[in-house]
Amino acid sequence: MAPEQALRLIVTGGGTGGHTYPALTAVRTLQGRLMASGRALEVLWVGTADSLEARVAAREGIRFSAVATGKIRRSANPLKMISPANVKDMARVPLGVFQARRIVSAFRPDVVLATGGYVAVPVGLAAKMRRRPLVVHEQTVRLGLANRSLARKATRVAVSSESTLPLLPEAARATAVVTGNPVRPEVLTGQAEKAVQALGLHGFDRRRPTVYVTGGAQGSHQINTLVRDILPWLLSGANVIHQCGPANLADLRQQTATLPADAAARYLLTDYVGPELPDVLALADVVISRSGAGTLAELTALGKAAVFIPLATSAGNEQAHNARHLHDAGAAVALLGEATPDSLGAALGPLLADPARRMDMAQRARSQGRPDAAERLVDVLLSVVADRA
Repeated sequence: MAPEQALRLIVTGGGTGGHTYPALTAVRTLQGRLMASGRALEVLWVGTADSLEARVAAREGIRFSAVATGKIRRSANPLKMISPANVKDMARVPLGVFQARRIVSAFRPDVVLATGGYVAVPVGLAAKMRRRPLVVHEQTVRLGLANRSLARKATRVAVSSESTLPLLPEAARATAVVTGNPVRPEVLTGQAEKAVQALGLHGFDRRRPTVYVTGGAQGSHQINTLVRDILPWLLSGANVIHQCGPANLADLRQQTATLPADAAARYLLTDYVGPELPDVLALADVVISRSGAGTLAELTALGKAAVFIPLATSAGNEQAHNARHLHDAGAAVALLGEATPDSLGAALGPLLADPARRMDMAQRARSQGRPDAAERLVDVLLSVVADRA
């Protein structure tokens, strides 16, 4: 019997890690699934030149093609959206659709996966024009602009939360399925003791809870300042791993240099947490962080109590919506509006003082998580391909 032809996938989406890394995880999972059945996968990533997705594709050895795209700069005032920059960028969309249509025609994908970001729009439109199955995946609780525009044209719409279903265009609800947001598998394999050894946390008191503070790879000046202002109090009841970002490291080192020796032994300040991240998350009892879709997916898959400080400037205020969704479910505490040292301390205090309360929040978070989201999304992709065969 002749071997099956390779499955041909176009993946599009990017601009931020929130769109790019779920797409990459889905590609890796699909590749593994097909390999186990003796079938190959041919992937073409279509994105923006000189972008995060271009760098990720190059690092992973994935073929990459670039198309033109435009960005809508949002404003609460609709008149301000008719700006010269928006008009100029929107004029690029037809060019992007033309380029994407040529790419889709030449590659002839069995299925197209769009994970959001402005670059997904021309590719999704081209898939529809060339009658190729289109699966749209939404990471956030609220639908992004790009995915909202593509949802009506998609063969299937995959969402990360049941709360998203009523927000879909009515025509798209019949094709929608809740998969969750793909989580990097390595995040789920951490070991607390490895973090202790790798980061030299031998001064930590394991009878106390460990708090992991992060503002993402670049850090967050807001989160760093809030934590700094309550640090002596925080260290009186917890160990703290504080990932502050490279731009804030020197100032924070200076400002925390006078901590008493016993507190300093239970405080690790670092600019970046790399391969140790899964182990740090395994060690952490409480996480203080932003509330991007990827962060929520990881923390709920792991079942971690968390205090979220949403990024106020996130597109469509999506981080606040994400955080509120878990807050309302008792699966996290969200500091909505203006966060202060007092409000952060008030959120942390009960979690640090009461292990049962912390455990209850962790269990509620886990009930919201979908660690098998990548497998579910791959199921959707393969079902669409099978339906077309």
